[in-house]
Amino acid sequence: MQHDMTTGPIRGHVLRMTIFMLVGMFTQTLYALVDIYWVSRLGKEAVAAVSIATNLMFVVLAASQTLSVGAVALVSQAFGRKDEVAVQRLFNQAQCLSLVAGVLYLLLMLALKNEYVGRLASDAQTAALAGSFLDWFLPSQGLLFVMTGLGSALRGIGNVKTGLQAQVGSVLLNMLLAPFLIFGWITHHPFGVAGAAMASFIATLAATIGLVLYLMRKSTYLRINFAQWLPDFALWRRMLGIGLPSGAEFLLMTVILSVIYIVVRPFGAQAQAGLGIGMRIMQAGFMPAVALSFSVAAVAGQNYGAGSFTRVRQTFTEGAKLTIGFMLLFTLVSEIGAAAMMRVFSKEPAVIEVGADYLHFIAVNYVASGLVFVAAGMFQGLGNTLPSLMASASRLITFVLPVLWLSRQTGFQLHEVWWMSVASVVVQTIIGLSLLRREMNRRLREAPSGETLAAAASS
Repeated sequence: MQHDMTTGPIRGHVLRMTIFMLVGMFTQTLYALVDIYWVSRLGKEAVAAVSIATNLMFVVLAASQTLSVGAVALVSQAFGRKDEVAVQRLFNQAQCLSLVAGVLYLLLMLALKNEYVGRLASDAQTAALAGSFLDWFLPSQGLLFVMTGLGSALRGIGNVKTGLQAQVGSVLLNMLLAPFLIFGWITHHPFGVAGAAMASFIATLAATIGLVLYLMRKSTYLRINFAQWLPDFALWRRMLGIGLPSGAEFLLMTVILSVIYIVVRPFGAQAQAGLGIGMRIMQAGFMPAVALSFSVAAVAGQNYGAGSFTRVRQTFTEGAKLTIGFMLLFTLVSEIGAAAMMRVFSKEPAVIEVGADYLHFIAVNYVASGLVFVAAGMFQGLGNTLPSLMASASRLITFVLPVLWLSRQTGFQLHEVWWMSVASVVVQTIIGLSLLRREMNRRLREAPSGETLAAAASS
């Protein structure tokens, strides 16, 4: 079911999409927390192994974000112009591109798997566990490319319900299967950490099949039409031109997280485990900001396509106010209950201490991080994500280089990593908001005619 967001209250559209997406993200994050809860019963090496392995999700997010952002931007703008022919073609081309990307990712990561875990794991046992986890986790991540292609086009036309149903169903199935496969309940064949990844693969496969079957029906607005899957490389270039900077942002996150794990490595598996749990908790708290970013992109994109430029500006204002409120609440929760949240997932004092310390320090920049997400959504809706990448790239200078230098100094402490992270996010926020203001002033100076806007969208 499509949803026209070029009329009606902006806040209502943003909240509607955000609430739907929050339900999906909540169930996804709940699974991640439940998963780490079960895995923690296998010991700190297992937690460290899964934390290192799942860091590759940011590579998936980088690549799939490239596809997602381009699809959402072009589909939402075409839908705002009421150009159904363009919407259908964009949808089917996005599916072809997603499938190709997913296969290439799987082959590449399988080839690099052993090198990756060998460099990041603090000991041989952790490396072996991470490798067995990735044997099943990587295929599930390859399938996510297909789900991303399907879900992104649906978001572009304002339909978040269908993708939500598939995601929630996948997560619930994953949560159900995980303990049976990890510990061998009933079957008496425990697979350990590999069982957690097996559950992910089975659940993702089921959700992907369900979405494909739904979109092959003749009654849906978006319809899978294999005749339109012949690669249109000019259209692919347009999608990738919009999406690549956003994908590169997530790749930068992978670089930053890898640097953190490398400099934390000398502190042992307990430090990596504490950091891994702390990051899962932080990601759970960031759900509203991420959901708002996705919602803002679709709402801004439809209104930009329709030439309703005042409504585009209102979209940012509403998104910023909402994310500030959400992030202030999460800041308070982290400052008061960091240790209590850590104790849910680990009973080892050293692990709890590292994770709680991380959350106390990093909570300082939650509001700034929320604004970064909303600004990124606006850039996506406007169809120019390069400024957002420029803001994120500043962290290479303000975080990565200083932390690598500090890690080589005598008396290096984890506190120094957390403080540098806070400072770098503040700088990123200032740069990002400044570039967004310039971009909106340039693109939204005056509303062009529908004909001019359509020409601009196809360029």
